[in-house]
This record gives sequence, structure tokens and C-alpha cells, in this order.
Amino acid sequence: MSDAREEFLAGERPEDVALFLADSFVEDDRLERFGDRVDGGYLLVVDGERGRNAFQAATGVGAMEFAGAAMGLEGIVDGDLTGGTCPNELEGGDHEVQFVFAFAEEQNEEVGGIYAEGDVIHAYAQCRCGTAYSDRWTVVDE
Repeated sequence: MSDAREEFLAGERPEDVALFLADSFVEDDRLERFGDRVDGGYLLVVDGERGRNAFQAATGVGAMEFAGAAMGLEGIVDGDLTGGTCPNELEGGDHEVQFVFAFAEEQNEEVGGIYAEGDVIHAYAQCRCGTAYSDRWTVVDE
């Protein structure tokens, strides 16, 4: 795992965003210049503005628009951001994460809830079946 990815998942890069693009969604070897080749695709950790622009270029959807739509349905996004469990898997069909958009939010005791417990990773995924869903978790210090 790259240093940038480890730092992001540890909540140490709140100004950056992470993007996972599955091989089944996008085929572009140029992505290796910008991120890590991972099982099933590419994972990029880049500054927020560049990341939102890259997300829109790759998916055709604005990053915050997508996040807003995905917030309406909770699912499971893998902790390494390269996969997940679609909430509609029980209905049958083809379920595989096509892309993930994620950002970290620093601990905020005033907000309460999980935000008081530590930094929070917000992750939004698009499944091959067309379902967009979200997940979030508190970063665990090791």
C-alpha cells in the first residue's frame, strides 16, 4: 500500500480525496501515473479539487452530486476502498463496485456521534447494478 493511501486511510490527509476505478469500469493505463494499481483497478489519492475533477472526468458525474445521491442508501465499502457490498445483493443480479469516491473528515467533538470519536472516512460507491450507496467509519488509531 502506498504511503499516500495509508495516510489517507489513517485520516491524515483531510485535504485529499481517494478514488477507486475498477478495471471493469475504465480501461486506461495512464492511471498508473497518478495512483496505485490494486487488485481489480486503480486507487488514486489526490488533492481535493484535482480529485473531484478527475472523478467527474472518469465517471461523467460530479463528485459531490454523486456523494449526495449515494448518501440515501447505506451499504458497505471495504476499508481499503477497493470494493464493497451492495445493499441490493440479495435481490440477485451482477454486483461489483465500479468506482468509489472517498474523503476524510477530521475529528469534531462539537458535532458528536462518530465525529467525536476520531477522524471519519466517508466513502461512496457505485455498483454495476446501478445502485449508489455510502458508508462511513471512524479511523482507528493503531
